[in-house]
Amino acid sequence: MGNILSLNSSKTRWSDPSVAALQDEACKRQRLLSSSCEDNSRLIPSLPDEISIQILARVPRINYLSLKLVSHVWKAALVSTELFCVRKELGTTEEWLYILTRVKDDKLLWSGLDPISRRWQRLPPMPKISFEDEAKKGLAAFPLRVWSMMGSRIKIADIIMSWLGRRDALDRMPFCGCSIGVVDGCIYALGGFSRASAMKSVWQYDPVKNSWTEASPMSVGRAYCKTGILNNKLYVVGGVTRGRGGLSPLQSAEVYDPHTGTWSQLPNMPFAKAQVLPTAFLADLLKPIATGMTSYRGRLFVPQSLYCWPFFVDVGGEVYDPNVNSWLEMPNGMGEGWPARQAGTKLSVTVNGDLYALDPSNSLDSAKIKVYDYEGDSWKVAAGDVPIHDFTDAESPYLLAGLLGKIHVITKDANHNITVFQADLQSDLASGQPNLSSSDYSSSEHADSSAESRIWRVLASRSGRSAELVSCQSLKI
Repeated sequence: MGNILSLNSSKTRWSDPSVAALQDEACKRQRLLSSSCEDNSRLIPSLPDEISIQILARVPRINYLSLKLVSHVWKAALVSTELFCVRKELGTTEEWLYILTRVKDDKLLWSGLDPISRRWQRLPPMPKISFEDEAKKGLAAFPLRVWSMMGSRIKIADIIMSWLGRRDALDRMPFCGCSIGVVDGCIYALGGFSRASAMKSVWQYDPVKNSWTEASPMSVGRAYCKTGILNNKLYVVGGVTRGRGGLSPLQSAEVYDPHTGTWSQLPNMPFAKAQVLPTAFLADLLKPIATGMTSYRGRLFVPQSLYCWPFFVDVGGEVYDPNVNSWLEMPNGMGEGWPARQAGTKLSVTVNGDLYALDPSNSLDSAKIKVYDYEGDSWKVAAGDVPIHDFTDAESPYLLAGLLGKIHVITKDANHNITVFQADLQSDLASGQPNLSSSDYSSSEHADSSAESRIWRVLASRSGRSAELVSCQSLKI
């Protein structure tokens, strides 16, 4: 009887219309809540993530830092490999110019320039690496990592003078002499000096994640080495290290494979012309060093010099051929005519298959862009009166880069602004006529000369104040 009454009572309760309405409302709320949670997990509500990724891949990369603030989900998507693979598929990859400067308090700062929007973006600070006392460790190069802003104030002149026996100056040396390379979509900072000890350490900047991480170290510690890219591998040659009597030049070379994260040894540079000095005195006094390196026509071209500060003597150079894994002598015309800047360093860049160099001549007011004629083994003037200014206190008063298929000169103008000049030389080179432009970039000069405005133009500029130019690289991702 009790069971029957209970059953009837239950049927009566569920058949009440008001109770049924409440139950329906509760189910609806639960469905809406589930749908809301699902939408919150998506990049854009009501859209599949595949479509959202396609949308984000079309947004200029200069806006990504701001978009990362939208949500954790967006931040994860904007640093994902999937997004940048989609950008590549859609053809929305971007090539930026990255410039390294030394600023107040011996800090090194990186800035990225988006040439389309002409906007700058500051990169995270590089890690600093210092050495503990090597005698305590019993190792020639054992790094102790210290995270802080990296600094540098030493000049190449101070390095060369140490070869004359100024070992006390080396002991007080701050961090300096790291080299920069770009491969497989990342920037690499290699080696350098810290407390006069040459470092093996390598740091990698990933623009996708906008962060620095440590990469596999080089086989030997080296500073002021030269870098080049060939077959998507990073090559490192020469540089200097600390020996018993001061600094010693290195003839060794090695190559880094970013896919395996490993270094492989290459044959040493022969420095053949340095081996034929007439006397043992000169052989001991003049130190052979690599003064540059560029990838050109599938090989690595390394100009070389003999140094005894403040003098240097060009001795041509050597060429590494990866197909035979050996060094060959550089063509005479190329080596003898390769333009050199201060302290013998030779800047060059390959753009659209042509090798360019900036020749400061005897006066920076008459600087010229030269192009190498492979068939004739000679250098020819491609553009004259490059708009650079003389800053004798700066280690690098100008830099040279290839960006968007064009030559770019980075310098500081008369108002101490860091200025990126872009040159369009292709039409003039095709006609066989050298370009001549004025170094005065006032508005009146622009109005008076159509030829000048056709060759040189200011791509971007920002306040430089006391900053000094150190290095630059272009990177496309």
